[in-house]
Amino acid sequence: MTSQTDQLHELSGASETPVENAALDNFEHGFPPGFGPGRWGLLAYAVALAFACFQIVISAWHVLPSQAVRGIHVGFLLLLSFGLVANFKAKTNAGRWAGWALGVIGFGVGLYQLVFYADLILRDGDPSTADLVVGTLLIVLIFEAARRLMGNALPIMCGVCLLYWFFGQYLPSPFNHRGYGFDQIIGHLSFGTEGFYGVPTYVSATYIFLFIVFGSFLEKAGMIHLFNDVSLGLFGSARGGPAKVAVFSSGLMGMISGSGVANVVTVGQFTIPLMIKFGYRRAFAAGVEATASMGGQIMPPVMGAAAFIMAETLGVDYSEIVKAAAIPAVLYFASAFWMVHLEAGKHGLKGIERRLLPSPLKALRERWYLALPLAVLVFMLFHGFTPLFAGTIGLALTVGLLLGTGVALGFKTMTLRVIFWVGLGLIAGALLRDGMDVRVVAGLIAGLIALNALTIGGRATLVICRNALADAAKTALPVGIACAIVGTIIGLMTQTGIGTTFGAWVIGLGKTSLFLALVLTMILSILLGTGIPTIPTYIIVAALAAPALQQLGVPLIVSHMFAFYYGIMADLSPPVALAALAAAPIAKENPDKIGWEAMRVALAGYVIPFIAVYSPALMLQQGDPMSALIGFWPSVIYAVFKASVAIGLFGIVAIGYLFDRLNVTERILAFVAAVFLFGEFAYSDALGYLLTAALVARHWWETRGQRASSTA
Repeated sequence: MTSQTDQLHELSGASETPVENAALDNFEHGFPPGFGPGRWGLLAYAVALAFACFQIVISAWHVLPSQAVRGIHVGFLLLLSFGLVANFKAKTNAGRWAGWALGVIGFGVGLYQLVFYADLILRDGDPSTADLVVGTLLIVLIFEAARRLMGNALPIMCGVCLLYWFFGQYLPSPFNHRGYGFDQIIGHLSFGTEGFYGVPTYVSATYIFLFIVFGSFLEKAGMIHLFNDVSLGLFGSARGGPAKVAVFSSGLMGMISGSGVANVVTVGQFTIPLMIKFGYRRAFAAGVEATASMGGQIMPPVMGAAAFIMAETLGVDYSEIVKAAAIPAVLYFASAFWMVHLEAGKHGLKGIERRLLPSPLKALRERWYLALPLAVLVFMLFHGFTPLFAGTIGLALTVGLLLGTGVALGFKTMTLRVIFWVGLGLIAGALLRDGMDVRVVAGLIAGLIALNALTIGGRATLVICRNALADAAKTALPVGIACAIVGTIIGLMTQTGIGTTFGAWVIGLGKTSLFLALVLTMILSILLGTGIPTIPTYIIVAALAAPALQQLGVPLIVSHMFAFYYGIMADLSPPVALAALAAAPIAKENPDKIGWEAMRVALAGYVIPFIAVYSPALMLQQGDPMSALIGFWPSVIYAVFKASVAIGLFGIVAIGYLFDRLNVTERILAFVAAVFLFGEFAYSDALGYLLTAALVARHWWETRGQRASSTA
C-alpha cells in the first residue's frame, strides 16, 4: 500500500488482520484466517487446493457429465466443511477425527454420482436399496453441514419443508398434497436435477466457484489497495470523507467479489475505524459499511451468486441480468453516498487532511494493469461469451499478471522487464485474435509457473497463487452448502406443486392491488431472509412469488430482481442482520443498533425495486408506460431522474437534513412527496415534483442566514 494509506491505517487504528468470530457459533460470515492447527491445517489446505484445481479444470474442460460434476462438487463441500469446522471447533484430536470422518463419508456420497453414473440413469425412478441408503445419508450430511456452517435457521426451514413433503397429505385442503412414497422423495431429492443437485448446485459448481477464485486472485494482486487509494484520493478530503470512501470503495470491491458479508470483513477493517476516528457514531459507521458492502451483490459485472442462478433459471444470457442490474446498483450506491453526505452536514463532520491522502492518478498510473482482467470480463460478457468462458479467461489473465510480475522481478534491469511485458502482451493479443483457445492459455500459464519456480521472488509469487486457490475454496463453502440444502425447497415445490397455492394468493391480492402484492412479496423475502443467506431467500421467493408477479404484468427479470433485492435487504434488517453481525466486532457496537442504522442508510434500497416495477425502464426492460409516450431511451432517462429525486427525498427524511436540519413537518412533507413519485395514480408524478420543488425552495430560503454565517 502507499505510505499515505499506511498512515491512515495507523491513524484510524485499523488492523490488516481480519477480525475473527470469537464465538465461532457459525461460519456464515467466513472462517477465521488459516486452515487450522498443525497437520490438520495442512490436510484442510491440501483438500482446499484439490477442490479448487478440480473446479478450474471442470470450468476449462468439460471432461465429466454435469450430474457427476455436481456430485463431486457437493462431496468436496461436505469434506472440507466438516474438516474445517472440526479443525476450528474441536478441542481434541478425537473430535477432529470424527469431523473428518463425516467429511470423508460426505465425499464418498458425492462420488457415488460418478461411480454409478450409468446405473443411476438406467434405474431412474426405481432406486435400489443402496441408492436409498446413500440418498438418506446425503440428506443428513447436507443438513448437518448447513447447521454447522450457518446455524439453525436454514436447516429448520428446510426441515419443515421435508416434513411437509413426507406428511403433507394429512393436512386439510388447500395445504395438502396427494402423498409421496419414501423412495419417490429420496430419488427426487438426492438423485434428480430438481433437488440437492438442482440448478443452484450446478451454478455453484460452475460460475460461482470460478468467480470466487477470480475475486480471490484479484485481491491477492492488490486490487483492494488500489480501490482504497483511488477512493481516498477522490473523496477523502470531502465533507464526511471517510464515509464516502467506504461507500465508493465497497462499490468498487463489489464489482469483483459479489459477496456482501465478505466485503464487510475486508474493506470494513479499514473504513469503519477510519469513520469512527473522524467523528461518525460507531453504529452509523458500521451501518454505512454494511449497507455499501451488501450492495456488492447487485453491482455488475460479477454481482452475487444469486444473479448467476437467476440467469440460469430464466434461461437468459448473464449479460441481460447485468444490464438490468446496472442502473439500480448505481442508484443504490448513490443513495448511500447521499445519506453519508447529509449525515456529515448534520453533524459538521470534516474530511481527511489532503496531505495524508494518496493520489488517485498516481495509484492508477502505477497499478492500472490490475483493472485489465475486469475490463476483459466485461467486454466478453457483453459480446456473447458465456460467463463460464469469460470468467475462465478473466481468471487466466489475472493469474498471468501475478505470475508475470514474479518473473519480471527476476530481471535486473528495467529494459528487460519492459521487453518481457511487451512480449507477454503481444502473446496475449495474439491469443485474443485467434479466439483464446483454453489449451493454449493453459500452456502459457504453465510456462509462467515454470519460470517463477526458478527464482526466489517467483517462488513467493507461486505461494501467493496457491494461497489464493485455497482461500477461494474456503470462501465457497457457505455459498455451496446453501445452494445444496435449498434444493429441499425446490424439490418440494416441483414434485408437490405447493408453490402454485401461494402464487394464487399473490395473484388474487394483485387483482385488487398490485402494490399490496408487492408489499406481501417484500415482507416474505425479509422474513425468510432472517438468518439465512441471500441465495436461498432469493430462490424460495422467486419460486413462490415471481411467477405470480409476472402474471400480474411485472416483467420477468424485474419480478426476479424484486425478490433478489429484498433477499439482500434481509441481511441488513434486524433482528438477525448478518451484515450487521459481521460489522459489530470491528465497530465494537451492538449488532441491533448497527442493523437499524443500516436500514436507515439503505432506505433507498427498499424503494428502488418498487420504482422498477412501476417504471421497468429503470432496469432497461420493456413495458414502461412512459415508453409509449416518449420512446424507450427517453423513458429510461426519465425513470432514472424520477428515482433519483425520490431517493433524494427519502435521504432527507431519514437523516433530517438538507441545507440545515429539517423540522418534523418538513420531513413528513418530503416523505409524502417521495411516495407520490413512486406511486401510480392520476397526477402522482406532477404532485410529487411540485411538492418537492416547494419544499426545497422554502427550506433553502429559510436557511439562507445559517448558510451565510457558516461560510463567513
